[in-house]
Amino acid sequence: MATIHPYVSFDGNCMEAFDFYKSVFGGEFPYVGRYKDMPSDSPLPEELHDKIMHISLPIGGSTILMGADMLEACGAPALVKGNNFTISINAESEEECRRIFNGLSEGGFVIMPLEKAFWGALFGMFTDKFGIAWMISFDDRPM
Repeated sequence: MATIHPYVSFDGNCMEAFDFYKSVFGGEFPYVGRYKDMPSDSPLPEELHDKIMHISLPIGGSTILMGADMLEACGAPALVKGNNFTISINAESEEECRRIFNGLSEGGFVIMPLEKAFWGALFGMFTDKFGIAWMISFDDRPM
């Protein structure tokens, strides 16, 4: 069965926010990825290199709070505070990942088609026909 995690977006202060969340929940960041680590055909401005591409913080038995700086310079739509979250689903199999992606994205707007991402996972993003933002992924590599 798939697991659901909240994914929150920021306009440049993601690390500050996650340091705050860590001070409340405790724990460690199993992953912190910066935009400078992302392969890109077009170079990013220097001031964006250390912004957060992805960060995660386990906050319970099976819940992970995830986030990123959603930067317009990287192709993200303008961030709207109060609407800056996404539902992230981690599927247990490639078949489940494809079924969920295809089902939920029907009639919606696909932002990133479901395909192998540079970090190795099958990954896709879309907004469903009701305006809800989703990320669907499957990674068969052990964490």
